[in-house]
Amino acid sequence: MNNVEEVLAVLPNKLCDRLKDRILYEEIYEIRIKINKPILIYSKFGESNTGYIVTKEEMKNLVQKIVGFSLYAYEEDIRQGFITIRGGHRIGLAGECVMENGYVKTIRNISSVNIRISRQIIGTSDKIMKFITSNNRVYNTIIISPPKCGKTTILRDIARNISDGINNLRIVKEKFDGKKVVVIDERSEIAACFMGIPQNDLGVRTDVLDNCLKREGLLMAIRSLSPDVLICDEIGTTGDVEALTAAFNSGVNIITTIHGFTIEDLYKRRVLSGLLNNNVIERVIVLSNREGVGTIENIYSLNGGEKECLN
Repeated sequence: MNNVEEVLAVLPNKLCDRLKDRILYEEIYEIRIKINKPILIYSKFGESNTGYIVTKEEMKNLVQKIVGFSLYAYEEDIRQGFITIRGGHRIGLAGECVMENGYVKTIRNISSVNIRISRQIIGTSDKIMKFITSNNRVYNTIIISPPKCGKTTILRDIARNISDGINNLRIVKEKFDGKKVVVIDERSEIAACFMGIPQNDLGVRTDVLDNCLKREGLLMAIRSLSPDVLICDEIGTTGDVEALTAAFNSGVNIITTIHGFTIEDLYKRRVLSGLLNNNVIERVIVLSNREGVGTIENIYSLNGGEKECLN
């Protein structure tokens, strides 16, 4: 899973030689490449300028490697602005957008790519599982986090723990049986599917609807996949909330995320008022990067409009 060799294989040979030792040691998570500009890398040490300038011909060869020398096969992915390669690594594309009927038909003359290296970190949710499960049940939970604070990483690991079940009583208060989980992966970030197959371990009882709009995916899952728990990332529209409410009314538990900094940000979002007013949400987890990515600031229990800090 998540083999960085898949990333190195698409890079220009000279750049590959420069990065093959650094990519693991520095925990590089992003490589930004633009024609006639120096390549920038982002790692646990911050931003670094490689000094390597990519030519137009190298960019063309890079893109050909990314799509397996078949642009047609990845036409739909290119239209959406990113391609997921084997290993779950996501490559964003920028260039000349070709429009049709007000929508992007494709991107041509690609001038820059952003490679986001996928690394699954097993166990990141262990310390919160006892707060979001009880009596073999999963609480309806929202994770609040600013960007780049690990919410998707933790959400992914929550899916794995819920799906596989937990026998370790250091993680949960009592044995937790695995549940049927459906992940609605609208941006292909949670499961990191390649050719429909998750590249991340989401557990043995997990189904994934990849590259699927949340509202449609949530309703599809309820109709056809009989989930015990539905998981999705970054809700924000009325349609998302309506679908989550429908899931709740169908007896399905939900776990999702929103961008924010404190629990007050949850109450400020009018679109989420239905979930709060109807007491759908039972647990709120607030993340930051104060002590590193994935710092758990607070865990709250919501009950009838009252909130209690659990940690």
